[in-house]
Amino acid sequence: MVRQATGTDRTALVLGATGGIGGEMARALAARGWTVRGLRRKPAESPRSDGIDWIVGDAMNAADVLAAAEGAALIVHAVNPPGYRDWDRLVLPMLDNSIAAACTNRARILLPGTVYNYGPDVFPLIPETAAQNPLTRKGAIRVEMERRLHRAVGQGAKLLILRCGDFFGPRPGGSWFSQGLLTPGKPPTRIAQPGRRGIGHQWAYLPDVAETAMRLLDREADLGDDAMFHMDGHWDADGDQMVAAIARAFGEPDLPVRRIPWWMLRLGGLAVPLLREISEMRYLWQQPVRLDNRRLLDFLGEEPHTPLDLAVRRTLVGLGHLPAQPADMPEAGRCMPDRVALSRQG
Repeated sequence: MVRQATGTDRTALVLGATGGIGGEMARALAARGWTVRGLRRKPAESPRSDGIDWIVGDAMNAADVLAAAEGAALIVHAVNPPGYRDWDRLVLPMLDNSIAAACTNRARILLPGTVYNYGPDVFPLIPETAAQNPLTRKGAIRVEMERRLHRAVGQGAKLLILRCGDFFGPRPGGSWFSQGLLTPGKPPTRIAQPGRRGIGHQWAYLPDVAETAMRLLDREADLGDDAMFHMDGHWDADGDQMVAAIARAFGEPDLPVRRIPWWMLRLGGLAVPLLREISEMRYLWQQPVRLDNRRLLDFLGEEPHTPLDLAVRRTLVGLGHLPAQPADMPEAGRCMPDRVALSRQG
């Protein structure tokens, strides 16, 4: 019989630990003293690395997830089909497996949320209570994911949704920053700009996201069974601040900036599923879309926040675009980058 977890247990299962957000969460949990298990389909070179106990299994296999989650108090659900492939076929079954394991163990599910859930009816500033009326297929799937998660709270699971803007970080996996603004594996000759000039965009630095999640989990007794918070992250008010920070990091303030030709993405999407899925997200770059973090500030007192230039430089170092410097590493003895308190902006 599977042992039911209690609030004092410190064992976590991370689904998607080989990816950007899942890996960041797993390392942060290990640094916090949790016993961390990571599920992966192929054996790891080292059975235990980055403080993660690797278990061979598939998130699509309910028995694998249930076995890996035995006795866990937390399940981080950060797994997604690579390259947006087969979202409609894979995403919900994987989530159902996490829900079943969480209900069996009376564990909390931590879901990194997205803005895909929302439509223009709640733009530009979105609180946690906003209606979810998405325009896209991925948005509809995200809404259904959260509907199932909220329903699971009444069936023995607990829930924490931490919603953020576009991810970037030293190990981000697929992201707009690493695969949209820059060309992976090539020296930068230009920066691509998805948005229109003057349109704000919200970014989330992965180490800050993980640290925020850790501070929330540290207050397990105060969270309640069904918790949701929005992060502010890095708000690029005019759409050009992130591009300028990248140019500064390279030491090339005149690095050319080119607008992404969305019409080419739409055309290419007729043959390439990834381009079709990317093109579907264009509306998020055509108007300001910002998550309201006032509930998070009220609960934690501050939002963990790495200054933009430092976050961008560490990201570029991690992606192999820049050589590492001593200043790029966190302070000795700290598991997370330098932080400053973030007050509500504008």
